[in-house]
Amino acid sequence: MTERGSAAFQEGIQQLRLTLNEEQYAQMLYYQQALLEWNTRFNLTAITDAEEVLLKHFLDSLSLLRVYDHPQCHLLDIGTGAGFPGLVLKIVRPDWHVTLLEATGKKVTFLQHVIDTLGLAHVVALHGRAEEFAHKQMYRGHFDLVTARAVASLASLLEYGAPYCRVGGLLIFPKKGDLAEELAQGRRAAGQVGAMLLADDTVTLPGLADGRRLLVWQQQKPCPTQFPRSGAMMAKKPLGSG
Repeated sequence: MTERGSAAFQEGIQQLRLTLNEEQYAQMLYYQQALLEWNTRFNLTAITDAEEVLLKHFLDSLSLLRVYDHPQCHLLDIGTGAGFPGLVLKIVRPDWHVTLLEATGKKVTFLQHVIDTLGLAHVVALHGRAEEFAHKQMYRGHFDLVTARAVASLASLLEYGAPYCRVGGLLIFPKKGDLAEELAQGRRAAGQVGAMLLADDTVTLPGLADGRRLLVWQQQKPCPTQFPRSGAMMAKKPLGSG
């Protein structure tokens, strides 16, 4: 492992056609080390191998830049956990304004530690639930890009995410596995929240050749005000079912 990460990580960065400076590499490696250190005390990630963190968390997060890479962006990462993909994207795209939304307090504490230690500007870690913050006027319809990784089914992700997305903005949800049924339900749900599927992009990067896809949706009209519903209602009657 070098100060720029593993050879596989470097290959992935090249495949994504990204150019990282020395400070960004240093920030990435600090983030990796802090994650592994804090993980011995808090449950932040099931991945405990240093190289796997680089590939399955960091490179996987950066794969979103395959389908969306603008110089300016207001990004919301729902259920960010230990900061994936939002905090990794912030390091590589420092001009982006990033909001990390997480319901677990210990994870928010970790995120704030990394943000403060690295001196990152225009990034905030919010402690709360997506279905509650979505009804706050300052967040609704505000973001250019909304993402969520390993959080819920597509139908639920669309109900969580669409209220935050501006008209014309994108929602990108990384997924893997057999998605035929889930995608069909997601398409039906999308119609209810004002979104439409734009792209289904296959991710083939070092260490990630396991059927990963990026599902890209566009917000075509404002999400109706009744969404998102409560978590209990979403579980009881998922959008797009039936």
